Amino acid sequence: MKRQGLIWITGASSGIGAALAREMAAAGWRVAASGRNRERLDALCADAPEAIHAFALDVTDTNANERVVVEIEQKLGPIDIAVLNAGVGSQFNATRFDAADVQDRMTVNYGGTVNGIGAVLPGMLERGRGQIAMTASVAGFRGLPGGAPYSASKAAMIALAEGLKLDLESHGIAISVITPGFVRTPMTDKNRFPMPFMIDVQDAARRIRRGLEAKRFEITFPRRLSYAVKLLQRLPYAAYFPIMRRLARL
Repeated sequence: MKRQGLIWITGASSGIGAALAREMAAAGWRVAASGRNRERLDALCADAPEAIHAFALDVTDTNANERVVVEIEQKLGPIDIAVLNAGVGSQFNATRFDAADVQDRMTVNYGGTVNGIGAVLPGMLERGRGQIAMTASVAGFRGLPGGAPYSASKAAMIALAEGLKLDLESHGIAISVITPGFVRTPMTDKNRFPMPFMIDVQDAARRIRRGLEAKRFEITFPRRLSYAVKLLQRLPYAAYFPIMRRLARL
């Protein structure tokens, strides 16, 4: 099998990140897999020991991101694609607003992505090529009931991706934003509300791989859900809020 290049995936110890690591390895990519859980990373590497390599990382640590990127490139060579995928999310009760909890979600989801970009971008700019992908969510299209902090962190990532695409494409850097709907993972297993059009994690990984290899800016799925939320995005508040109140009661 022809080797495609080197991809760095954060949040790779479970869920979409782990499935994407396996998918990319099966497609001929070398994979640098990062996450906080070393045991899970080692188990992931055992699935494809020649292709997947573990690099433990807490994405909220700016210096650690920089050290890991240096270590990856010293051991495996230049990173062609960085998929900044680490994230946290769960149901949120606004009547028990916890500022520390809200800040934590922003620190991991948005801040972890920013740390990854800061670590990998200088090398890509020096080489004049590379691709950076950020895993956001359809929840970032609009503020959703029960998920205000999660929506806020993902909306920030989408706006960041849009701006960086305009700033960096002339430097040979491709930007992608991944906006999944509901994917069956340990994160969604905790949800206690209806999750329409849910897909399995292997299907999600295949869709992401195809989007990355095509260098698409937006990699969104499933389209039925994505387009429905995009339609809500276009509605004025006078229509949006009553619709969401009704849906939240279903």
